[in-house]
Amino acid sequence: MSVTDQLQDHQARCLAHLICLRMLAQTEPGALLPRRVVVEIARATGAVVAEAEAAGQAVLTAGLSYHRGDGTFLRVRLDRLAAAAGDTVAAARAGNAADLRRHLRRFDTLTTAIWTVQDALSGEHPVPRQSAATS
Repeated sequence: MSVTDQLQDHQARCLAHLICLRMLAQTEPGALLPRRVVVEIARATGAVVAEAEAAGQAVLTAGLSYHRGDGTFLRVRLDRLAAAAGDTVAAARAGNAADLRRHLRRFDTLTTAIWTVQDALSGEHPVPRQSAATS
């Protein structure tokens, strides 16, 4: 299975969790979220982070990364995504529907950004040209 295929698989599973999160966040303002909904939000955000991390690892392991800082660049973004997941779960636990939707929008945006970065890292990179001295 190619890295591109692996990324597509991770993205497809991620999308299913994001759709679930969007549906769970559709609560009436001021309504308390049932415990099972909070648990499901925690599970779904955790699954999205896990899929993003697995996809990033696949890209870096395949050696498709051209720049030395790509691993750090990706790690920082994954850490932001994990923090946004924590904020989303905290808002769900607090029962604040408006905060939940706000944090979920940020989480969704960061997830899209992660896939953009990973797609870019997995794309075709030019082969570094050898200098005349090493040819």
